Amino acid sequence: MASIEKRIAAAVLTALRSRSEEHPISKSNPAVPSSAAPAKIREALLSDFEAVAELKQRWGMAADSVENWDRLWRQNPALTRAPRSRPIGWVLEAGGKIVGYIGNISLLCRYGDRTLSAVTAHGLVVEPAYRGVGVSLNSAFFRQKAVDLYVCTTTIPAVGKISAALKADQLPQPDYWTVLFWVLRPSDFVNSMMKKLAVKSLLSRAGGALGSLAITADRSFRKRRPKQSLKLPKVTEISAAEIGDEFQALWLDKVSEQTRLLTDRSAAALRWHCEIPGDRGITRVLRCSKNDHLLGYAIVRHEPPDENGLRKSIIVDMLVREDESTVVEALLAAAYGQASCAGSDILEVMGFPENIRRVFAQSRPYQRRYPACPYYYKAADPELHKALSAASAWYASPYDGDATLIRPSFSSSFPPLTSGVPADGSRSSAPIAVAERERTEVF
Repeated sequence: MASIEKRIAAAVLTALRSRSEEHPISKSNPAVPSSAAPAKIREALLSDFEAVAELKQRWGMAADSVENWDRLWRQNPALTRAPRSRPIGWVLEAGGKIVGYIGNISLLCRYGDRTLSAVTAHGLVVEPAYRGVGVSLNSAFFRQKAVDLYVCTTTIPAVGKISAALKADQLPQPDYWTVLFWVLRPSDFVNSMMKKLAVKSLLSRAGGALGSLAITADRSFRKRRPKQSLKLPKVTEISAAEIGDEFQALWLDKVSEQTRLLTDRSAAALRWHCEIPGDRGITRVLRCSKNDHLLGYAIVRHEPPDENGLRKSIIVDMLVREDESTVVEALLAAAYGQASCAGSDILEVMGFPENIRRVFAQSRPYQRRYPACPYYYKAADPELHKALSAASAWYASPYDGDATLIRPSFSSSFPPLTSGVPADGSRSSAPIAVAERERTEVF
């Protein structure tokens, strides 16, 4: 029996480590015309929202909202340092229809005493008949002027190869590819993995029971959970709207600690980053303090269930004075407890410097690894690009890029396809089912 449990547990735990290179569109491609109309690239407009939203939803990408477009391209604090002419993205247009899209989101970064104007690509999606010319969207992103740093975060190896071909380099932190996670609800976690593996009903019930038992025993025996201790600093919970002056002071102190690349975490930027209109998930802020002095914070997102029923909480960001290990421990323990109360099946963390990951590793999380580097960058200044080739030059987390800027959300003026079936009947998928694929660019 022990051998069977071990096999089942191994199968379940490796399921999350794998990331199939099969695109979500490959299972139900609509008919591709034998003679496609020629496509032209142009800058995207805010009025393109409905056409782009339909294109993205048709190919299994996260629902977005017109309110979030307004937030990204009108209310973004980084726009104060960006030229007025900076595009919101580019589209491919053929026969009066949008057949391809890539977004262009402005960011601010700090590197030592330098403030960098950065851009991150978002949501690359191209109809099958036009993927041969779809590379022109990536080229337009990397050709734009008045940019100090280009960032591309993706889960698709093919998109990473295109970025590399356009002279972007991989993030020099090999551990960034490895996601750490803790299982909070073994039974629900195993059941969702059985659905993901398409295990037949009878085997699913038996395997689910045995897998849950094996993971429960493994968690207990190996103590796979963050340490709880009364000796750790106090952690309290606030909303993003309550982020105030103490966060601003922490940010100013943090950028002066050492020279490394940090995406803007000023109080205004944090509030803007976390408050997504129509968000289907929940974002909370954990603050760790001593004598009313902010020592650090963590931002945690509780996601809606994915297509297999998996509920996931993610540590989106964490910033701690001098990367103090006891503060990191306290924030991790608080995030674990909050994720459990939120009803999540797993708590997940990705990225962060080696010294912070070392603290995470002390609680023996499970691991899964992306099939290719999910983070590429290119600096306009060759000397800066060279400096960023060192792992110590980075403080990278899901806060960077587009990973947490666009989440499943619905617009008040453009409701979701509630039937889950596009007009052409090509795909059947309820809107909530795309939550796990929110960062999957289709190419």
